[in-house]
Amino acid sequence: MSKRDYYEILNVNRNASDTEIKKAYRRLAIKFHPDKNPGDKVAEDKFKELSEAYTVLSDGQKRATYDQYGHAGMNGGGFSSGGFNSGGSPFEDIFGDIFGDVFGGGTQRGSRGRRGDDLRYNLTISFEDAAFGAEKTLQLPRKQACESCDGSGARKGTEIQSCNTCRGAGQVRFQQGFFTMTRPCPDCRGEGKIIANPCPDCHGSGLIKKKRNLSLKIPAGVETDTRLKLSREGESGSQGAPPGDLYVVITVEAHPIFEREGQDVICEVPISFVQAALGCEIEVPTLEGKVTLKVPTGTQSGKTYKLSGKGIVSLQGYGRGDQMVILRVEVPTKLDARQRELLEKFAAVSGEDIHPLGKGFFDKVKELFG
Repeated sequence: MSKRDYYEILNVNRNASDTEIKKAYRRLAIKFHPDKNPGDKVAEDKFKELSEAYTVLSDGQKRATYDQYGHAGMNGGGFSSGGFNSGGSPFEDIFGDIFGDVFGGGTQRGSRGRRGDDLRYNLTISFEDAAFGAEKTLQLPRKQACESCDGSGARKGTEIQSCNTCRGAGQVRFQQGFFTMTRPCPDCRGEGKIIANPCPDCHGSGLIKKKRNLSLKIPAGVETDTRLKLSREGESGSQGAPPGDLYVVITVEAHPIFEREGQDVICEVPISFVQAALGCEIEVPTLEGKVTLKVPTGTQSGKTYKLSGKGIVSLQGYGRGDQMVILRVEVPTKLDARQRELLEKFAAVSGEDIHPLGKGFFDKVKELFG
């Protein structure tokens, strides 16, 4: 009887990603697992077939060979299931990944320390620091190797004993249906060792919490929610395992004058209606100091000017934004008698010719509504 196509067995197409293959196998393997179908020979055969297909298609080299030669390329046309119940078989890795949560354990190989936890640090900086970059000192409380026991967890001068239950392997084997499975040793919790005399300072953990000053260079161009990663600056690992990473999450304070849009800086500048009508020169604030801006006669409120290269540097290191200056014409809210008299005279002699926008608008209204 000819063997079925591996892609057909897992119900995936030939271009399926590794993740899609893994998900398909997980779904079907749980469905046909012998422990869920006791005494069902059909389910048992399907499970073997699924495991055979997954073992080939989850391995890049085997999959490439299978895609090119089909079943003929797999060990001379057959699938080797030798060591099916032995430790170190390809199925042990599959079950450790797929069924570890179901059977209470994975395929931990011996006694190895655990990588340290990653840490998050929330840092608030000024608008200017975000624009130009800065260097900050962080005071970071974190776990690090205990100096009293050099991170071993055992009282100084005492020895760490090998676990008698797992004989130092960190895992124990048990029978699950017709499979031999492994899970972390319950006595040593997968460490493979027993600390009979724990260190009094770290209570056997090998780690203590201390504050450490850490220098952080903030690049120009960061913004709120930018994450800066500092490799190996997180919690220390256990038993010599590497430390985790530190992620610094940036929050930029609001500025009283400037707003940011991407790499551009927005600044609204008020001018009087006399300045707008007659024209003038004004000083405009920028991130690097004041510059002079010439306001022409008859400037309207909302007029925008661009100051090239006065914005924020790109975080990727190329280019710089601009500063957009928006002029807002202010109308006086309080007038004394003399000011009112002068404005009324101004209105009497002005006519409509000095208000081209208003005249054009009302001309259009007349055309539409008569």
